Amino acid sequence: MSAKVGVVGAGNISPQYLKNIATYPDLEIVAISDLIEERSAEKAEEYGIATHGTPGPDGSDIIYDNPDVEYVINITNPQNHIDVSLQAIRAGKHVWSEKPLGLNLEGAKQILDEAKAHGVVVGCAPDTIFGPGFQTVLRKIRGGEIGKVMGGLAIMQQPGPDLWHPGPEFLFQVGAGPTLDIGPYYFTALVLGLGDVTSVTAGGGKAREVRTVMAGPNAGKDFEVEVPTDVRVLLRHSSGATSLVLLSFDSGLSRHGMLEFQGTDGVIVSPDPNWHHGTIVTHKGGKVVEEVVAEAAGMGRGIGRVDRVRSIKAGLRPQAHADLAYHVLEIMLAVEKAVESGETIQISSKAPEVDPIPADWSPLTAG
Repeated sequence: MSAKVGVVGAGNISPQYLKNIATYPDLEIVAISDLIEERSAEKAEEYGIATHGTPGPDGSDIIYDNPDVEYVINITNPQNHIDVSLQAIRAGKHVWSEKPLGLNLEGAKQILDEAKAHGVVVGCAPDTIFGPGFQTVLRKIRGGEIGKVMGGLAIMQQPGPDLWHPGPEFLFQVGAGPTLDIGPYYFTALVLGLGDVTSVTAGGGKAREVRTVMAGPNAGKDFEVEVPTDVRVLLRHSSGATSLVLLSFDSGLSRHGMLEFQGTDGVIVSPDPNWHHGTIVTHKGGKVVEEVVAEAAGMGRGIGRVDRVRSIKAGLRPQAHADLAYHVLEIMLAVEKAVESGETIQISSKAPEVDPIPADWSPLTAG
């Protein structure tokens, strides 16, 4: 029997979840809610969802008050992630949240604590790193193919989404910027490949305090930049490894998806951690010794929800557990603090041990 899911948020990212989940036999979306009722109605009609609406003025809610909903997918904007997740937890629902888990450690810790108290499980994006692309990398690392892993390198740089996005303001506000919007993909992958982060050293800042929308109907509109838009980060891991990260919305050179793991016996170049698939290249002795293409095979945003349902039924710890997202959130907030203060920031949380997913795992067949 498929798990009954309620979706909170019918914005731009919702079609990726709704389309994929419709192909996963473990899940069935039975309700969708949004603050703008027209959006939830539109998505309900398009994807055949039985119930839709918006929170009622009397505090009623078609998701939290719905006895059929067992699992909630929280794809609201980052500023609402904590509040929405807590409401779902208090209603006794398991939760999957879009990244980041929250915008502050206090609220994120409250999610972990209340989930435990209510006996529900919380997970958090990205689930891209549980696709066959990065999972192939992780199996190679754990299998010792490049010897002892000594370090990592991650780069995402571009001139900035204000050049092409019709409404880029939110990407430069608190809770976004390259660190919190793009960083979860890279930091999560580095933690899984190299282990817990123990300290963060970072520098950077903003190329300018005010930017201009360059595309769409609002072209020419100025807006303020609230967060660092260019960061260079040194992470120290408990394994003894170190990793270097460059994230920028201020670069004249565009490079996306660069992720490498260096070991004593070789280097693995990973696919873009923002995607579920890609090509894995292994280098040894200055030469390419292997190239492996990992196909998408039905993978997409929503596979973390499938893993969660299967893990809960089997009494196992899910892959993208909120403890991992909390550790990554602490890293990202430490990056911003280190940029501002110039100090090295110590990380107190630990990431859970996560084993690679079996190579034959698929969301397309019922678990």
